[in-house]
Amino acid sequence: MKKLHLIIFSALMFTHITHAQNLNPVAYKDGGQQLNGLITSNTGKNLPGVLILPAWKGIDDEAKTAALELEKEGYIAFIADIYGEGNIPADNASASETAGYYKTNYRAYQHRISLALDELKKAGADAEKIAVIGYCFGGTGALEVMRAGFPVEGVVSIHGGLGKDESRPNSEIKTKVLIENPAEDKGVTPEIYDALVRELKDGKADWQIITYANSGHTFTNPQSPEYNEVMAKRAWNHTLMFLEEILK
Repeated sequence: MKKLHLIIFSALMFTHITHAQNLNPVAYKDGGQQLNGLITSNTGKNLPGVLILPAWKGIDDEAKTAALELEKEGYIAFIADIYGEGNIPADNASASETAGYYKTNYRAYQHRISLALDELKKAGADAEKIAVIGYCFGGTGALEVMRAGFPVEGVVSIHGGLGKDESRPNSEIKTKVLIENPAEDKGVTPEIYDALVRELKDGKADWQIITYANSGHTFTNPQSPEYNEVMAKRAWNHTLMFLEEILK
């Protein structure tokens, strides 16, 4: 009998752990456009929330791994679908074109992010304890959250595009900002970097830029040839430290 109880207990624990490691689909809409996000299994618990903005090809393994790791740390994590059903890029060329559209039409990007933030709150995240992190194109999105003045505690831009159109004025920045910038990112020129620092200073922001040595653009992605394991781990630890400071 004891052996049977042990087997049943082990099976229940396995089921619980497996369930806890799942990401659940969330269907939502922007007008007539279907959007398909993913959320951790700890919804409805009034926990701090983290919105994850994925890279330029849409929801990927890096975003999913981040969500599951954040769940372990006690956060409800939601991965946004920026492009929408039927619009997921199949290759780098189409990803560049689609991401480029949202970078140029930044208000459309901000709107899609706003919808995702609403879904995170609906899932039970504490509306007073929300942060946004993003990778690559999503890192650009994190800075757009900053620029839009959305009511979040902080944003983390992980090897994101840092520039904005010169015609856009700098304005007050109310959220805390962490930028994780790879030293060898060819997309971040000295001019772009300096303009961002001016923007942060003009906005009187609480900001920090960490630069990671010997790291190309996608240094945090294990599937990338630019992956730098040491620096990726440091970047993730910096992200967790920042989130703990502002959300707990």
